[in-house]
Amino acid sequence: MGHRAKKSLGQHFLRSASAVRAIVTSGHTTNSDTVLEIGPGEGVLTVAILATGARVIAIEKDADLIPILSERFEKEIQSGQLTLLHMDVLDFSPKAHGLAKGGYKLIANIPYYITGAIMEQFLENECPPSCIVVLIQKEVAQRAVSRDGKESILSISVKAFGTPRITAKVPASAFRPAPKVDSAVLTIENISTLKFSEGGATPQEIRHFFSIVRAGFAHKRKLLIRNLEDVAKKEDIERVFSRLNLSPLTRAETVPVEIWIELAKEL
Repeated sequence: MGHRAKKSLGQHFLRSASAVRAIVTSGHTTNSDTVLEIGPGEGVLTVAILATGARVIAIEKDADLIPILSERFEKEIQSGQLTLLHMDVLDFSPKAHGLAKGGYKLIANIPYYITGAIMEQFLENECPPSCIVVLIQKEVAQRAVSRDGKESILSISVKAFGTPRITAKVPASAFRPAPKVDSAVLTIENISTLKFSEGGATPQEIRHFFSIVRAGFAHKRKLLIRNLEDVAKKEDIERVFSRLNLSPLTRAETVPVEIWIELAKEL
């Protein structure tokens, strides 16, 4: 009898071997890697990552799962291949745990409601992973790659830092309990802040970029220029719009990531 999934934590335990394989192959995981796994649950994905020989740091928030995982992976924990941390990932600092910039891969089967927060936390981080592989709701993955040609806060933030691709589709039946929707594996590679400038971006510049993007998308029905008036002076916005050849009728969802980076620099 498996552990009962908790609704409050958005838990859906992965049950499909092919989905697990798709996640591990998307991350090109090898024995020279360090992998940060968020929400190992009962350890189905953890087993597959450990089998590649990679060193794993697994972060689990649910106290009830810690004894189950500790027992299941007693050997790997003793050998030092697996480090199990009982904490909320949003309190996790890669640097404090000895992870260097680009020195680890982030792999996770994460609940929908926390996707944006995790993306922001690790893409904005001073020590970001070299790649991110997440199993998330299919429509969220499609939004991240702007499949319909419309940008969102998620797609702009992901594209500003890396190259997103959908590397596998996973049906709802792959989980227990089965969620109401299908999932997909979103892989983000080439993670860096080089799109901001040749030397990369400072944490302040990145925070400012996010604040401009969030403001731009704040009210869906409003034009971009009106949304930005909450964070910048009207005349400054008009000057920047004319310099970037943006029509005053532009809406946030039609603006590509390069232009958002310019807007953030100028405002």
